[in-house]
Amino acid sequence: MPYFYDSSILIILPFILLGMWASANVQSTFRKYSKVYASRGMTGAEAAQTLINRLRLDVRVERATAGGLSDHYDPRTHVVRLSNEVHDSRSVAAISVAAHEIGHALQDAEGYAALKFRNSFFPVVSIGSNLWMILFIAGLIFSMPSLTNIGILLFGLVVVFQIITLPVEFNASRKALALMQENGVLTMEEAPGAKKVLNAAALTYVAAALSAVANLARLLMMSGRRR
Repeated sequence: MPYFYDSSILIILPFILLGMWASANVQSTFRKYSKVYASRGMTGAEAAQTLINRLRLDVRVERATAGGLSDHYDPRTHVVRLSNEVHDSRSVAAISVAAHEIGHALQDAEGYAALKFRNSFFPVVSIGSNLWMILFIAGLIFSMPSLTNIGILLFGLVVVFQIITLPVEFNASRKALALMQENGVLTMEEAPGAKKVLNAAALTYVAAALSAVANLARLLMMSGRRR
């Protein structure tokens, strides 16, 4: 039976549905709090720059070129890139996302171990994520267990990366909540909304990690049945 129609897909189906729900949840939560404007009147970019100045970080804020919620911190260039929806908006949602990326910048400045490990792991995972399926399927088609095992090993590295990502993201969100309140970016009344935005985003990482673990179990089962 072809890879994509193997009955073992039932193992990961619940996690696919969880991922779809988590993605829809973060989008709906962001839209909801995009309509709640922060009383301080800062845009996401201004909030990010305020935190950078207060923390005395050697970090720049730029507009992201990709569409959608493409916000991220680039540790190689020490740049926080904010999507249009975050960069220019004065909403609680935008400021929360911007502060989360400053949380990553602060992790980098502090030498946060989990972030350093994830960053050092990324080049290997980037290669593995592009090759694992080709090798795995080729191993099944040509009855070459060594290729199948290499594919599984490469995907295993992707799983490890997903798991490592969890504490990095949770820690950045905790830092963001504290930074926003301590530096007057959001008021105490606005903090619960910010927390909901960040928690919704965190669920997408949890769903991705669970899905990756389930998919790894599926690959091991498929490989075992064909030996």
